Order: sequence, then structure tokens, then C-alpha cells
Amino acid sequence: MFCYKVYFFWVSFLFFFFFFFLLGLYFLLNDCVVMFEYSIFGLGSVEFIYLILVDWVSMFFCCLIMIISCMVILYSYQYMGMLSYTSVRFLYLVILFILSMFFLIISPNLLSIMLGWDGLGLVSFCLVIYYNSVSSYLSGMITCLTNRLGDIGILICIGWVVSYGGWHFVFNNFIYNESIYYLIFISSFTSSAQIPFSCWLPAAMAAPTPVSALVHSSTLVTAGVYLMIRFFYIGFYMNYFFVFISLITVILSSFCGFEYDLKSIVAYSTLSQLGLMIFSLFMGMVDLSYFHLLSHAVFKSLLFLCCGIFIYYMGDVQDIRMLGSMCKLFPMTTSCFNISWLSLCGIPFLSGFYSKDLLIDYSLNSSLNFFVYLLLYLSLCLTLFYSFRLFYYSMILGVGFFVMNYFSDSFDYMKFSVSFLSIFSVLFGCMFNWLVGLDLIFLFFPFYMKVMILFIIFFGLWIIYELINLSFMLNLYYLIFNSHMWFLNGYVPFLYKSLYIYGSGMSYMLFWGEYYGLMGLSNLFPYLSNFFQFIFIGGFNFLLFIMVFSYLFLL
Repeated sequence: MFCYKVYFFWVSFLFFFFFFFLLGLYFLLNDCVVMFEYSIFGLGSVEFIYLILVDWVSMFFCCLIMIISCMVILYSYQYMGMLSYTSVRFLYLVILFILSMFFLIISPNLLSIMLGWDGLGLVSFCLVIYYNSVSSYLSGMITCLTNRLGDIGILICIGWVVSYGGWHFVFNNFIYNESIYYLIFISSFTSSAQIPFSCWLPAAMAAPTPVSALVHSSTLVTAGVYLMIRFFYIGFYMNYFFVFISLITVILSSFCGFEYDLKSIVAYSTLSQLGLMIFSLFMGMVDLSYFHLLSHAVFKSLLFLCCGIFIYYMGDVQDIRMLGSMCKLFPMTTSCFNISWLSLCGIPFLSGFYSKDLLIDYSLNSSLNFFVYLLLYLSLCLTLFYSFRLFYYSMILGVGFFVMNYFSDSFDYMKFSVSFLSIFSVLFGCMFNWLVGLDLIFLFFPFYMKVMILFIIFFGLWIIYELINLSFMLNLYYLIFNSHMWFLNGYVPFLYKSLYIYGSGMSYMLFWGEYYGLMGLSNLFPYLSNFFQFIFIGGFNFLLFIMVFSYLFLL
């Protein structure tokens, strides 16, 4: 019976993939936008309306989420062993997770965005703690608390924007109130795991691998970037502070490639690409940021699913030192794996190349100082580090012990999913570039500047290959500093704990809210009891006599 449920959702998502693709193509060719408005109720001059925005941006993103979810559900049927009650619960949680992201995409209203935003936070917590262990509970709590900070910013904006008469950020221009923009962007930073909110992203690796493929490709971490893209269309200026924050996030995640945990390395690569998207966004390249968001979703989901196959056949071991000679044992899976990490590096002519090359070209044409260029090219070189490191440990080293015990390369549901996504990773970049035809300015560069990007890629690969075995010569404290995300994993939970202890102490202190609230009301009850007792015993007659006598005295 459960098998039919999986096939039902798989066929449904496949149908919606074609439906959203054709719908987005129609809106793109006709250059039109459709909005559906549902009035719920009115309160004074403010009307509570649920608004749905349908345009080519939202439809293409929904189309991509549907095809990735379709492959992930088919992949999960074998990976999770979906034959028990817990597997049914897992399937329903994944469906709720996808629906929450869908509600966030189609909502151009701050009030209705909370439906999808809170849904993502709640369901992600349930998915992170899916495996019943103490470490999963702690990781889920860090994920939940960090994303709740983003909820605070959006809730403050909802209360603030009431003075504008509505919550439609498509119609209302908040350009004269920059505080609303900053609150929205800080909320988006918590979802996109930018510094200093980066510690929850590796912690979310406690979730099953199919969930990680969804979270890191097209759902939770991309929700913040998508929200900033929507607000950026209203109007905002280039902010160098956010540019530096995004570049520092890229460098942080790249230096964390000293990890030996397979899923953590892929998670840090996601953090690096998110920083690159936000960098391009605050440089004013909104269309390129959206393009890179879509192309990254394709090859990152493929990368996670390939890593999941390695973990599945290694007996749940995630240490990359146990890998080796995978190309001989898993030829088809390693081919898909190589396509994904090469696309991540921006090798021509894969999906990542078309968005990354344009992004770097337009960055060279902008008026930035030398320090920003230095950080940008350093981040590009470091991107090659963790990518080639995965290739080295999985392909060049000797045969791992666990792989020999769990060897299998038969074509099954998991292999079908990664094969389809690998074809999609090769063709998506050029197809989207030719189909959409982004409205970009023609750039002319000298030959040496155009070749310099490719030179950095291949020169970086050669340097990494020469130095990859010399990591033991580095300082131990330097390795510890990078492997712990510059100690973000230490002081952020300490900050949460300090705030909790301080908040617990504050609850016993007497403030105006407690004076006029329940504590003040409880202290008022004894006085009211004595007053009514005085009246009913007979004191009311004495009080009436005093009032009459005083009135006569005044006459």
C-alpha cells in the first residue's frame, strides 16, 4: 500500500513539473504577471488578504523544486527502506516541507509569507530530529533557535508595515524606511546561514541524506536568498557591508574543507555558494543571483544524492578516508559525482559555468576596490579545494575496507535518480541561458582577463593536488580553528544558553508588564477580598453615614 503512495506523489510531482514549466514559459514569453487575491477579513482600515503571485520567476523555481522533489522521493524509497510507520511519517514530513516552500514562493505578502516560513522552520526541526538520538535533538534545537531569530525580524516588519495600510511588498515601496529592509535581510541571513548565523547549517546534517539534498538545494537555505531577490526588485542600493559579510562567509566555508565528514564538506560547499549568491545580489546582479540559485539547486542535489549512495553502501560510514577507488567499484555513481563537483567548480560547459562565469565577469566590470577582488578570487580558488579534495579521496586513494564489504552497483531507484539529475546538471545551464535570455549588458574584456578566470581554476587544481598531502605540516591550532568554523559552533550555543539563563532570571523580576499583568492581579485579590468583606459585614452602612454627614457639613 505504501508503495502506491510513493508512486502517487512521484507522478504528481512529475506532472506539476511540466505544468509549472509551461506556465512559467507562458509568463516569460508574454511578459505578464497574474495575482490572485483572497480577502479573509477586515479590521478598520487594514484588510487581511492572502495574495498569490504567479510570474516566470516563481513558476521556474517551483518547477525546479518539483523535479528535485520527484527524484528525492524516488531515491528515498530505497534509501530509507520505506516499509514501516516511521517511513510513512518521513514521507509526509517531506511533502509538508515541499508545500511550505511552495507557499513561501508564491506569497508576495509579508503576512502570508509567514505560513511558508514557519512551516519550513517547524518541519525542518521535525526532520533534523528524525533519528532519535541526543546529537540529533541538539542539532535540531540549534537549527530551530537560529531560524526563530529570522521569524522575529519578519514579525516586527509585519507590525511596522501596518501603517502603510497593507502587507503587499509588491505594491508598497518601503524605500523611505530602510529599517524594514534591514530587518528582512537579517531574517534572510538566518535562513541562508550567513555569518554569524552559520553554525546551524552543519548541524542540520543530522537529518537523513534525502532531506539534506532538499534543504541544501532548493528549500530552506534558498528561502532567504529568494526572499531577498523578491525585495530587491522593489528597490535597494548596493551595501558594501553585506558584500563583505557574504565574501567572509564564502572564505569561512572554504577553509572548513579540512573536515573528514563527507556530508559536512558538502554542507560547507553549500554555504560557500550561498555567500556567492548574496554577493552577486548586493552587487546589483539580481538576475544572475537567481540564475545561480537555480543552477546550484540542480548540481547540489545531485552531489548530496551521490554522497548518500556512498554512505548507503559503506554501512553508514561518512569518513572520506574510508573511500577510495570508487570509480572502479561504482562507475556510474562516480561519473555522476564527478559531474556534480565539476559543475560546482564552474568547469566549462556544465550548469555552474554559465552562472558563475557571468557573475565573475560582471564583478570585474564593477567599481570595487582591490580588497574585494582579492577576497573574491581567493574564494574561487578555495572552492576548488574542497571539491578536488573529495575527488582525491574518492578516486585516487586505495580501496577502502567498507566499500569492499558493501559493494553493489546495480541499477535501482537511487541510481535512476542520480542519472536523471546528472543529465539535468549538464543541460540546465545552457538551456536556461538560451531560453530565458537574461537582459544583460554586453561586456568586452581583453583576452588575458577572460582567460585569467580559467587559468585560476586549473592553476588552483594543480596547486591543491601538489599540497593536498602536506596538510599534516600545517599548525594543529590552525586546523582546529578552521574545522570548528572559526569557533562559531562554540560561542553561538553559549550565547543561546546565556540568553536563556538571563531570560529565566528576568521572569522573576517585577516589571510594568507583570505589575499590570497576572502577578499584579494576584496581589490585588487580597485587597478586593477585604473590601467586599468590609461591605457585607456592615461597614457599608457606616461608610454611607460618613458620606451623608460630610454632605450636611458642606451645606
